[in-house]
Amino acid sequence: MGFEEKKEGEKSGFDEGGDEKENHGNMKRVESESSLYETEDDGEDAEGNKIELGPQCTLKEQFEKDKDDESLRKWKEQLLGNVDINNVGESLEPDVKILSLSIVSPGRSDIILPMPENGKPEGRWFTLKEGCHYHLKFSFQVSHNIVAGLKYTNNVWKTGVRVYNIKEMLGTFSPQLEPYTYETPEETTPSGYFARGSYSAKSKFVDDDNKCYLEINYSFDIRKDWAAAE
Repeated sequence: MGFEEKKEGEKSGFDEGGDEKENHGNMKRVESESSLYETEDDGEDAEGNKIELGPQCTLKEQFEKDKDDESLRKWKEQLLGNVDINNVGESLEPDVKILSLSIVSPGRSDIILPMPENGKPEGRWFTLKEGCHYHLKFSFQVSHNIVAGLKYTNNVWKTGVRVYNIKEMLGTFSPQLEPYTYETPEETTPSGYFARGSYSAKSKFVDDDNKCYLEINYSFDIRKDWAAAE
C-alpha cells in the first residue's frame, strides 16, 4: 500500500523515465533494478532465512530472569508498563491481532478498510488518487507474551512485475488490554498515464521469529481521482 521504497531509513520510489529525481523536498524517487524485474514469485524478503533467537520463555519467566541486574530490571519494567504478570497466562507464543487498517490523506475522510477474515478481500480493495499524499494507520492488540521486532511488509506488482516493496519496523510490544496505534510515514502515489491502472499486492505483519500474524492478498487501483464511494 505504498510506492516509496524504504531501506535503512532512506525513502525512494520509481519514476517513469528511470532517472533519479528530487520529489517533495528531501524525498528521492529512484528506479530500482531489483524491484523492477522481480515477479510475484520473487522477492519475498528472504522469508526462508529465519533467524534463530534461542529458547522462548513465558512472560513471568522473562521478568524473573536477571532480576538482580538493576538496569535490566528497570528496562523490563519500562517495557511491560503496568502489565499484571499473573494475569497474562503461561503462553510462550505472543499473539497479535490487527484490529483496523485505514488510509489517511489530507483534505478527505479516512478510507477505513474492511479486514478480510480469510486474508483475501473480494474484488478491488480500495482506490488511490494519482499524485496524492497519504499514509497508513492501523491498530493492533498484543496478548500472552512480548512480541519482538514486529514488522509490516508490503509488496506491489503491476502486470506481474514487482514495482514496489517496503519493510516497516514497528517495534517490540508487551501485552496489554488497550490496543496500540501506529502510523506510517507519508508517501506519494505515482502519477501519469503509465502509473494509472490495477495493481496486486501482498501485505504481512510478522515478527523476528518470522511468525505471520496477518497476510492480506489484494488488488487496488490508481486513478485520476478518488472513487466516489470511498
